[in-house]
This record gives sequence, C-alpha cells and structure tokens, in this order.
Amino acid sequence: MKKEKRNRIISVLMVLVMGVLLMTGCGDKSTEKEDKETLTVYLWSTSLYDKYAPYIQEQLPDINIEFVVGNNDLDFYKFLDENGGLPDIITCCRFSLHDASPLKDSLMDLSTTNEAGAVYNTYLNNFMNEDGSVNWLPVCADAHGFVVNKDLFEKYGIPLPTDYDSFVFACQAFEEKGIRGFTADYFYDYTCMETLQGLSAADLTSTEGRKWRTAYSDPANIEKVGLDDVVWPKAFERMNQFIQDTNLGPDDLNMTYDDVIDMFQNGEVAMYFGSSAGVKMFQDQGINTGFLPFFEENGEKWLMTTPYFQVALNRDLEQDEARKEKAMKVLNVMLSDEGQNKIISEGQDLLNYSQNVTLKLTEYMQDVKPVIEENHMYIRIASNDFFAISKDVVSKMISGNYDAEQAYQAFDAQLLDDENVSEDVVLSSSKSYSNYFHSEGGNESYSVMANTLRDIYGTDVLLATGNSFTGSVLKADYTEKMTGDMIMPNGLAAYKKEMSGAELKELVKSFVEGYEGGLVPFNQGSLPVVSGISMEIKENEDGYTLSEVKKDGKKIQDDDSFTVTCLAIPRHMEPLLADKDNTFEAEDTVVKDTWMNYVLEGDVVLAEPEDYITLR
Repeated sequence: MKKEKRNRIISVLMVLVMGVLLMTGCGDKSTEKEDKETLTVYLWSTSLYDKYAPYIQEQLPDINIEFVVGNNDLDFYKFLDENGGLPDIITCCRFSLHDASPLKDSLMDLSTTNEAGAVYNTYLNNFMNEDGSVNWLPVCADAHGFVVNKDLFEKYGIPLPTDYDSFVFACQAFEEKGIRGFTADYFYDYTCMETLQGLSAADLTSTEGRKWRTAYSDPANIEKVGLDDVVWPKAFERMNQFIQDTNLGPDDLNMTYDDVIDMFQNGEVAMYFGSSAGVKMFQDQGINTGFLPFFEENGEKWLMTTPYFQVALNRDLEQDEARKEKAMKVLNVMLSDEGQNKIISEGQDLLNYSQNVTLKLTEYMQDVKPVIEENHMYIRIASNDFFAISKDVVSKMISGNYDAEQAYQAFDAQLLDDENVSEDVVLSSSKSYSNYFHSEGGNESYSVMANTLRDIYGTDVLLATGNSFTGSVLKADYTEKMTGDMIMPNGLAAYKKEMSGAELKELVKSFVEGYEGGLVPFNQGSLPVVSGISMEIKENEDGYTLSEVKKDGKKIQDDDSFTVTCLAIPRHMEPLLADKDNTFEAEDTVVKDTWMNYVLEGDVVLAEPEDYITLR
C-alpha cells in the first residue's frame, strides 16, 4: 500500500512538473513569436510620437511596430550597431553621409527601390555612396532662409530685396533709420553652419562642389578629407563679405533664438535667418511677414533645406524575406504623401524631395515659389565636424579674429585633425535585455531603467510614458555620452506626489487609457512602463482598458498610501498639473541629468527587470 501511494504521489508530481515545463515552453514560444513579428522603428524626436507613429501603425494594423524615441545622433546608432542592438528602421535629422559611413555595411541598399526612384536626382545624389548604393532617403524639407518684416519695409519705403545687392542696400538703409537690417541667432552651431553654406549653395552644388562633397562623404575613404581649394576659399570670402555687409559683430554671437524673436516682434530688426515656420507665427500675430531665399553671387536664388529626417533600414532584414517585406511596407507609409503631412506642423508648407509627394505651398511661402519649382533647395552638409567647426570658425570671423583666408585654413586644419578624443567608461552592463514588448511581462529593457530610476528617486512607485527610454540595455561598456543617451532626449521631466491607492489607480488608468493633451497609447509598445507595481490591461477596438493594479501581488486598496514619481515631457503632463487635485511637484532637474549625476558617482549596478504588465 505504501509503495502504491508513493507511486501515485510521484505520478502527480511528474504531471505537475510536465505541466510547468509545457507552460514555460509555451511562454518561450509565445515570446519568440512576438519578437519575430515585431519591427523596431527609432524616431529621432518625441514630436513624431504624437501623430506620425500612430498614423503609421493605423495604416499597418497587422504589423507589430515598436516605436522608440532614439537620439538625433549617428554616434548613438554606431554604438547600437557595434553592440548588436541596431534597430530595423532608423531615423536621424542631424545627418551626413560622412558620419553615416561606418554604418554602410549594416544598412540595406535602397537604390533600386521605388521609394528611392521617386526622389528627384538632384537630391538623391546627396545620399548616394561612391559605388552608387543608397542607404538613406530623405523625407520632406524644412526650409531656412530670411524671414522679413514687410511692414517695416513699407513703413520706411525700402524695396524688398530681389538680389544680393538689394539685400545689402536694405540692410544699410535700415541701419540709417536706427533699425537693425539683419541679425540671427549665431549663439547656435546650426546658424553658423547654415549661413556659411547657404551663401555659397550655388557653388557647393556645382560640378566642383559635388566632386568635393562626394570625396568628403565617401565611406571608402580611410583618410580624412579637408576642404578643397576651388569652392571653399570662395565660400569663406563670401561669408566674410556678408559679415561686413550686414554689420555682424561680437554681440551677435550672444543672440539666442528668443532674443532674435523679441527684436523682430518689437520692430527692432527687419530680417533674420530662420525657418519658414516663423512666417506663419508672425502672420498670426498681425505682422505682415515674408520669406526670402539666399541670394547667390551668380544671381541664382537658393533655399537652405533640412530634411525633417533621413531614414534607413537594417541589412539584417534581408535574411528574412517576410520581415523585409513588412519593413518595406512601413517605409512606404513613412514616405507617403499623407505620412509626410503628419510630420510637419499644422499650417506649415510641405516641401518635397520626392515625386510621390504633392507640393503644398501655403500663402506663407509664395515669395519663394519660383525657387522651389526650380528645385533650388540645397541640402546642408551636416556632419558632426561641420557643426562644431562652423561654430568655432564662423564665430571667430564675426568677432573679427579671422579673415577669409585664416578662416579657410583653420576650418581645413580642424577637419584634418587626427586627434581622437577617448571617453572613459562610466557604466557597464554585464547582460543584454530584450527591447521587445511582451504581452506577458512588458519590455525588459524599459523595466531595468524604470526599476533603477525608482531607486534613484527613492519612490514607492514609478510611472513612465512609453517613450521615456531609448531602447535596448545592451551588454556593453557605456561612455558618458552613451549613458546619457539611454534616456529619451526631449526634456523628459519627473513629477512627484504622495497619493492614495484610489488616486494611484486613477493615475495609472489615465496613462493607460489616455487623456486629452497626454500621450495616448496607440499600440502595445507605447503603453506606460511601471516599477513598484504591476498592471493588467485589456486591449479592445477602442484602445486599452486598465483592469487591475497590484503591489507585491496584491490588489491595491483605495486607502493605501504611496509616493509616486511620474516621468513625462512637460507638454504631456500639463493637463494633469492644471487639475487642482493633482498637486504634483516638478523635480528641478530633468531626468537625464538626474540619471547622469547618479551614474557619475560611480559603482552603478542596474536593477533587474520585473514582469510589470499582463496584456490580454
């Protein structure tokens, strides 16, 4: 009898063990299936998370897309590539072929695709490698030129500029009236860089200019390429003449965007260098405002344009035809007419590089319509070197420390400088964590970051919007720069409050189900991340519904009490802060700085991930 009883117990135990193993196996298979069916798309800015990402997902409901707010920096993607974390689809705004060259062998050649074929050759040439391959394609353009106060021109009877000579005449005429003819926010590197290039756009797009640009950007070039001796000396002479003609001086180097806008609003400056978006902004304020291009030495007119971003695909997609086909569908929607309309701000002009996108000019851009129709839209050279060196050299020209020849020599020397700046490792991760959302558990990488930050903030519960972190926590050594890049780059802020269990459940519900003015989840990867609690969520046709919130496996009671920290960008928290019952206190330091201060104290150990969500 004892033997039979023991055998029955063993049999029951074996059944239980097999059941657990089968359940575990099913879980692993489910996770593997989710991973295989997920495509990762890295967006360069959280602004694309509001309208653009939801639109793409809406058009492709059968494709599971993990949207991540990455960084507007190709160094970030080089780091991911070197450590096995390169996403399926990449977007970047601060871009140049020069900086992108180390990624060339890891990216798909798009040159034979319909999407590349639709881009006008004038612009596609800017993205073509020496071997004819194309890894990056541009979306619509943001136009930069001269924003002008037409009211001031009319008041003082000064003709609007139509060429460079009349531009200089207008500047001098306004100076005689005690009004600044022109200034710009030369405090910033991009203004220094774009003015230098914009004044010589015609030369930089000439045969000699394209020849130099190709050499500078060629991934096969193992040696550094400096400036040429045909196009660039003239460019610095032109810049030097412009500085004299517009009376730029040391004080202009301290001019920020807000300073320039205040001067324009107050009628203290007639023209400034900026985006076409400024035209609508001032028109809405009742100022008759226009937009003018760069006037070139040869009489041509050119606009400085910046693609809102460039997009590339991971070459690993070619190893799985089904995944590649899905990725191409995503790319097609991203570059579609309607998709690109989701990128630009309301009321802005959609300036296209592609034949598949309709040119839509508002009244605000009519002044430069002929320039656009001539395809005189210059795409800036925007390597990290050009940003930094332009700021240094152009600033010294404006301050009077360099003439044209000295500026050319200094710029060339810095481009050829072989000095490598090495950064110390400040954080090491001994393990890689999944960056895919799993319906049972959530996103491992995000959980690691949320749990670590909950400890840093010393809070019972941490609740973060789904765009708070920049993707995978990799098995890698992180420099200070790369450690900072683990936090979403667009001003993620922290808000703390003591609250009851009832208030906490209501807050989690708001983040899960969405609220007006907040970040509304549009797919499972955009659901909020929590630490210190877990949540059960149901997916339905209208979105997501919060079913349950637990702490340590037990349902949270209404009269429980918690310290809660929320992570979100200020714009998404404003509706909650406006509610008098939600007395959150904003932390003085943004999350990225808090995170970096903690890491730089040394001996950081990342927290382990936890299963924080069940999606049914």
